Amino acid sequence: MWSRPVRFLFLLPAVFWVLAFTVFPLAYSLGLSFSKIDDRMEVTRERVPMLDEAGDPVLNTRGQPRLRTVIERENIREWTFQGVTNFSRIFRDDQVKSAVRVTTIFVFVAVTTQLVLGMGLALLFNRKLPARGLLRSVMILPIFATPIAVGYLFFTIFYEEGGPLSFTGIPWLSNPSWALVSVIMVDVWQWTPFAFLVFLAALQGIDEELLDAARLETESGWRIFFHVVLPLMQPVIIIVLLLRLAEAMKLFDIPYALTGGGPGVATQSYSFLAFRTGLRYFDVGYASAMAYCMLIVVMIVVTLFFNRLRRIY
Repeated sequence: MWSRPVRFLFLLPAVFWVLAFTVFPLAYSLGLSFSKIDDRMEVTRERVPMLDEAGDPVLNTRGQPRLRTVIERENIREWTFQGVTNFSRIFRDDQVKSAVRVTTIFVFVAVTTQLVLGMGLALLFNRKLPARGLLRSVMILPIFATPIAVGYLFFTIFYEEGGPLSFTGIPWLSNPSWALVSVIMVDVWQWTPFAFLVFLAALQGIDEELLDAARLETESGWRIFFHVVLPLMQPVIIIVLLLRLAEAMKLFDIPYALTGGGPGVATQSYSFLAFRTGLRYFDVGYASAMAYCMLIVVMIVVTLFFNRLRRIY
């Protein structure tokens, strides 16, 4: 048996990691959200004697030390406590309202489409198909691609001058409505395989005897699906929905690489707006307040779905 001090010694790396990369950033950003941060650079100029290699002053023709100008730059950050001013500002900001609208449309359409397509593909692959194992492996490949790389890949696909889809004549990236559709399509392409994989595993875990008993009652596959299969899969569906909702609400990578939030602000999500506010416009206090509002919303959504999951079990 390990002694108590030795056990704590082994826990130290994990404790340090949590404190350094989780607790401290959360506490620091919370302090930022209640403050106004002013960054400025102070420049001072001073005339000092020029020195030679020996350290002696260099003299001019009149025997006076030659002077040179030394410029010193100092970054100064001033914190001003503002209370809840940053949070109240969020509810008056038209850009926030636009970003919330874009994020809501994206989450509703993309997540719903992923669940429906994932379920349909899972039902299809739950049957006996030729080369089913190979097709299933190919289906899940998009999951392993990074969203940034996927965004740049589809930028070339949607490019309107010579891109593979340019023959359609659709302004995929230059029209505000089609740009949002493009972002949704890319996310659906990448994350539908995740829903498909989880749903397929759940379908294969259903007792076959239960399905045989249901087939004795009715020959309708739809009735069996809605009254037997779907209720049994409800916990799995809620878990997939929860994971995809939490991830989709943080939408950033694909608009950043695919559209840059444009045209205009047509694809500027809430997370993208927070990124621009803090790291482009350097209003880090306001950006931190926006991030904490998103954190609160995600926590509420997660809590509601977990409560629903507990009632099922």
